[in-house]
Amino acid sequence: MDAGIQKVLDAMNAVEGPPAHEVPIEQARAGHEQETAELSGPGEDVGAVADVELAGGIPARVYAPLEHAGGVVAYFHGGGWAVGSIESFDTVCRALANASGAVVASVGYGLAPEHRFPAALEDCAAATRALAERHPGEPVAVAGDSAGGNLALGVARRLRDSLRAMALVYPVCDAGLNTPSYRDFKDRYGLTAEGMQRYWNLYLGGADGLQPDTSPLRADDLAGLPPAYVLTAEFDVLRDEGEAMVEKLREAGVEVTHRRFEGTIHGFWRWLAATDVTREAVDEVAGALRRHLG
Repeated sequence: MDAGIQKVLDAMNAVEGPPAHEVPIEQARAGHEQETAELSGPGEDVGAVADVELAGGIPARVYAPLEHAGGVVAYFHGGGWAVGSIESFDTVCRALANASGAVVASVGYGLAPEHRFPAALEDCAAATRALAERHPGEPVAVAGDSAGGNLALGVARRLRDSLRAMALVYPVCDAGLNTPSYRDFKDRYGLTAEGMQRYWNLYLGGADGLQPDTSPLRADDLAGLPPAYVLTAEFDVLRDEGEAMVEKLREAGVEVTHRRFEGTIHGFWRWLAATDVTREAVDEVAGALRRHLG
């Protein structure tokens, strides 16, 4: 385990109280905001920041990089479709904008259970279309972590002809919850198997979780998707489905770059103040985006 991540994990496992999947959702949201603020640290300066509304009222925060190399990235944050916010991903989006040289727009899609499937996917697709209209002539990519990676895959399937690339950080790819990584890392590694089951329940609200719009690993229309960069974390319940997604994309003829970040756990993508490996991950994702957008 990476030393910085081990320190974070030890602190998580030392917290007393009910397991995370039993915490009321509003309390879980507040805890996510506090944790991220502490582990992400202050955001770096960018060229400009603007809070806007897209597609008739979807909030977004748009970051212009210090040096614009080209392109626009629609970013969808993680949090099991139920927690997380534009604010809690501010630091990582600033870093991604500067490192990629692209304009990054962090989309505030509707959260479950107030907004169940397919609301988040529809918000993200509409916001991406609106961004393309606001930046005519610029190549567009989608990116996201965890549930946001799931949404990015869904948007890519809908808008494939208008996208240049996608970046998926430990994406949710299947509702089966039955891979070896789910068994090996089911608890005490941050995101738990029971926690992920809860997120699925909140998001689906009774809908079929095994349809392609929720479980893209089961989609049969992946040919023609834009080039992808996929990051997986070694000690993560989502690792195996993310890596199965890599193979399925490749089988469909999609250009894929994949890296498993050894010694990491779910969530590390946003912990810029806690460990150097997060900066390495952001720079690598940004480099992949720059290659396709610049």
